[in-house]
Amino acid sequence: MFKSIGRIMQWIGPRRKRLYRGFVYSFFHTLFTAMPIMLAAYGLNLIIEDKNGVRGLTLDWVFYMAGLMALAVAGRFWFAYLRASTQESIGCEAAADERTRIGGILKQVPLGFFSRKNTGEIAAAATTDLSFIELLGMKMIDVVVNGYISALTMVACLAVYSPPVAGVALTGILLSALFLRLLGRQSRKNAPVHQKAQDNMIAAAIEYIRGMPAVKAFKQDGVSREGIRRAFQMSKDINIRIERNYVPYNCLHLFALKGASAGIVAVSAILAANGAMELPTMLMMAIFSFVIFGHVETVNNAAHVLEVIDATLDKLEEIHHAESIDQDSQDMRLTQYDICFREVGFAYDQREVLRDVSFIMPENTTTAIVGPSGSGKTTICNLIAKFYLANRGSVSIGGVDIRDITSGSLMENISMVFQKVYLFQDTIANNIRFAKPEAGMDEVVKAAKQACCHDFIMALPQGYDTVIGDGGATLSGGEKQRISIARAMLKNAPIVILDEATASVDPENEQAIQQAISALVRGKTIIIIAHRLATIESADQILVMEDGQIVQRGNHEELSKQEGIYQRFLTIRQTAEGWSI
Repeated sequence: MFKSIGRIMQWIGPRRKRLYRGFVYSFFHTLFTAMPIMLAAYGLNLIIEDKNGVRGLTLDWVFYMAGLMALAVAGRFWFAYLRASTQESIGCEAAADERTRIGGILKQVPLGFFSRKNTGEIAAAATTDLSFIELLGMKMIDVVVNGYISALTMVACLAVYSPPVAGVALTGILLSALFLRLLGRQSRKNAPVHQKAQDNMIAAAIEYIRGMPAVKAFKQDGVSREGIRRAFQMSKDINIRIERNYVPYNCLHLFALKGASAGIVAVSAILAANGAMELPTMLMMAIFSFVIFGHVETVNNAAHVLEVIDATLDKLEEIHHAESIDQDSQDMRLTQYDICFREVGFAYDQREVLRDVSFIMPENTTTAIVGPSGSGKTTICNLIAKFYLANRGSVSIGGVDIRDITSGSLMENISMVFQKVYLFQDTIANNIRFAKPEAGMDEVVKAAKQACCHDFIMALPQGYDTVIGDGGATLSGGEKQRISIARAMLKNAPIVILDEATASVDPENEQAIQQAISALVRGKTIIIIAHRLATIESADQILVMEDGQIVQRGNHEELSKQEGIYQRFLTIRQTAEGWSI
């Protein structure tokens, strides 16, 4: 339990000083909490002495006691305020910094990291898991550390009046700590199981939402609901089992404290009966027995929460230790833009996709890559953009190995139009401006006009200020693709990668889009993955891929005369494009 607290304190970094100040405020808060009880005992003693004629009780003493009581109450609330204002915001501040760090790390890891990790696990790490620490991390430190500070401070107060009674209270705290340690061990076993169930539940919910179109199309509502129902049921069963495991230790922990409370009253009564303790002091001890363990009693709830936080910190550490794709790289400026692959090999996990691929894409030329699905076309583009690093061989741009240049520096020189376009839930203007955040509205509109999307944007309710749905859900495939082309035009990078850039464009706008792309690629190094003849025919060179290897290369005229995949591809495409009902 205290190890977990130590990790949280390490996680909050330089804010630890504020946490330590909070501990000091908690100590004084406890002193002012104990003062009214001691003052009440002292006042009762004055009343008894006045009744027995030992000492007269004057009005001055009444005002004096009332003033001290008011001071004690004011001090208690003042130090409670200081502790809360010092400590409570630490978790929110640390979580905000952590989310920023995670965002930065996720930008630097290879895309393979996301294929190896469960989507729900990554999403939970940056959202629910961090929110859990944010909301409960400081609260648990308050419950445990400040709880024990409070209890031990009150034990010290008891020791001033009666060491035997203080010994009983301390014994109860130590026995409670022993049972909490056993509870912590049980929590350590359960925390990873609980975390896994939570991640699975989030992943199932994400999959359920994303797969809704397919569910409706194939009327598989029951099958889809079964997966998410199973995840929720598993989470419920695990949480119930965990709670049952905690019951014995919780009972023993509370029994030790309640037994110590009863022991304080019993020992105080025996001492008073034997004349070793005055009646007011005995009454004070009885009152203390009701409040002394109040903060420690709630520590049992913190034991499990801290172990869950510990498992969450393990997950965050795993993300922090993820290998950066920019390891040993540095920022640099490219001056040439020819692309060279030398005996490049690459595999997704165990599945080999590229085998000894070598070619040169000269600067300011267009290279088309064609081939059947799964032949490695998109993988080549991903390696050029440094989304992945080659397992073997080298990829260089302008004579610079991309391993030596940071992704940020590299991507300043590359514009990409993906086959699967992703747009953010933001205004259309900001989605286009994503390529160049400092761009003015005139530049945004100019790029939109070049990409043939100005007209449909102006037809929307708020024009360029229209907020589109998550992932661009409120736009058609062709509209999303044209916005992505506008984004690439705005960036105006010297290298342009077009991965099936016109795949979702309707025939009505295809010619206009082709003209826009021609304007985009003029005087640049172009890599095109496409199947439409109009895009391929004008390429300076064509690379034909099959089973991860280049099996043909040349221009359209040369390859169309050779027997092989390209010639068959042309025949199939011409037949498909000429097909009619």
